[in-house]
Amino acid sequence: MSVEEREQVVASLPGEVTWDEMAMPEGDRHLQAKVSALDVLRGHFNRHRRHKLYLGAELPVYYPDERRFAPDLLAVRDVERHERDKWVVSAEGKGLDWVMEVHVGGDRKKDAEYNVRRYARLGIPEYFIYDRKKERLVAYRLPESGPRKYEAIPLVRGRYRSEQLGLDLQVEEGRLRFWAGRRPLLESDERIAGLKREARQLRRRAAEEARRVAEEARRREAAERQLAKLRTELKRLRTRGA
Repeated sequence: MSVEEREQVVASLPGEVTWDEMAMPEGDRHLQAKVSALDVLRGHFNRHRRHKLYLGAELPVYYPDERRFAPDLLAVRDVERHERDKWVVSAEGKGLDWVMEVHVGGDRKKDAEYNVRRYARLGIPEYFIYDRKKERLVAYRLPESGPRKYEAIPLVRGRYRSEQLGLDLQVEEGRLRFWAGRRPLLESDERIAGLKREARQLRRRAAEEARRVAEEARRREAAERQLAKLRTELKRLRTRGA
């Protein structure tokens, strides 16, 4: 097959998942978890442009001789970040590096059993399951050698390490939290709230500084008036003495 023919085949692959292939809708909590996680990760990696990492959500994925699928979240390292309608492994030159499925309701076995076997067989290095209903994470990683069978990622100080993302993950107070070392990666609403707090603090400090400057000016004016008064009195006394 020529390069042009291959490109035509790739272009003809559907960029949408059919209703029969889609999982049953799981409501706002499912959607919000995906949107928030994608927002946090894109914000982080956009600020660290040296890390070439593509992030997608519900993107149709094509592996050779495999039925297509669309993970809730996916990441691929060392590739360009341009927008895509689908991920075709044969065209991109590599498969997925990290996948997360968000579970709220529906078929738990699909994420917890079937996908564990399938993603391992496909060679996806890391697979995370965020069970939003139970507020817990399950994390898997392929061993460096041996059969393609996932091993559980150990929980260390309450967090799971993702080597593919270079981040730690945990569920904290109802949120899926990503950590870069000791620094939590904040969601947009948290960043906005933090900026608002900083703005209020700056306004308060500016008001305090303005009051301090005004008070200093008032004291200086009072001192100058007192000095002028003393000079006048001294001049009067000298005049009387003469």
